[in-house]
Amino acid sequence: MKRFSFLQNLDADLKQSLMIQLRNLWTHTSTALEGNTLSLGETAFVIEEGLTVSGKPLKDHEEVVGHAQAIELIYSYLDRHGGITKEELFELHKAIQTERISDIYKPVGNWKVEPNGTTAITDDQQQIFLEYAAPNNVPALMQAWFDLLDRYCKADLDKDKALNAYAELHISFVRIHPFFDGNGRIARLVANLPVLKTGLPPIIIPTEKRREYIRLLSKYELAVGQPVAGEALLPQKERLEDFIKFCGSSWKPSLEIVEAIADKQAMRNQFRPGV
Repeated sequence: MKRFSFLQNLDADLKQSLMIQLRNLWTHTSTALEGNTLSLGETAFVIEEGLTVSGKPLKDHEEVVGHAQAIELIYSYLDRHGGITKEELFELHKAIQTERISDIYKPVGNWKVEPNGTTAITDDQQQIFLEYAAPNNVPALMQAWFDLLDRYCKADLDKDKALNAYAELHISFVRIHPFFDGNGRIARLVANLPVLKTGLPPIIIPTEKRREYIRLLSKYELAVGQPVAGEALLPQKERLEDFIKFCGSSWKPSLEIVEAIADKQAMRNQFRPGV
């Protein structure tokens, strides 16, 4: 079994510390990219102690708790079958979408029902409205996305192929934007399924790279246009090269956490007879 192989040969307390550190960093950065104001230390405090931080919005506390729960769901899907079903994706959306809205036009745990988009700034500083997939195209496009995920989860991937899988699943999910809200957080979760299944720690986009992250996503989406059912999920794949490199450099923090824990284990082993 490859998944979680980065935990192999670690003492129980080091395994626990490693998983906690990855969870805290993943939760902090992914929510901070969307505007959450809690620091890494505050995020860890809220998740681990179940207490609030004075002066910080209740919404921010709920977001980090929801994201931490979503990570556990991702791990459970890996243990169950290695991928994710539509029903499980809806379950994930309910976990991260902690703000409960009684609005039929903002469904939680179901596909969007209204068009959505964002204003993007091009490299030559032009403002352009970037429109995501039309609601009636979402079911077919997401089926193509599930098919892509399934192929990657069933493949025997090395580190480079796992990186490519993450980048393709991430940017294609964001390009569709199947939910009314929470798409970025979910994309950064589900795109890691093949990475984790390969036995590698998650790729975690650093908060300080937010501007470059948004720029690269928008650049590709503007170049290839609005996704339409029946057309290629990732046209002009050569344009993904910069985003793949970006994701590769963003992998460094989680890989360093794993390396630091491995070094701690190696130091312990030096003083153990017969190890």
